[in-house]
Amino acid sequence: MKRIKIYYWLSTTFIFLFEAIMPLTATIFAPDQYNAGTKPLGYPDYFAISLIVCKVIGATALMIPRLNPKIKEWAYAGLAFNLFFATLSHIIVDGNIGYILMPIVVGIILAISYINNEKLKNYGKNEF
Repeated sequence: MKRIKIYYWLSTTFIFLFEAIMPLTATIFAPDQYNAGTKPLGYPDYFAISLIVCKVIGATALMIPRLNPKIKEWAYAGLAFNLFFATLSHIIVDGNIGYILMPIVVGIILAISYINNEKLKNYGKNEF
């Protein structure tokens, strides 16, 4: 159980730092660069702002321990869709392997967080 909690919190904290803190601080401290990840892919500026807001809300939801499980499910789904479509966009638009691999790696870490979250939710339910 302790190992599962460690894996969960390490992976979830990484997701929170990467998907919430990093884009939020970049927007605050380098406002001219808020669309640096979306502009080269051809997305409009307002898309970058809405993406940052949604990522911050989703990653924050994962960090709240006793949040309604359905809300966490939606947060995991939203972040997974974001990473899937980021990978797809990079494959189609620029083809740079570094840009393609980054959302895949973050997606794997998100999957580790999700799997361990499910283990923690179901811990003790199968005992008689």
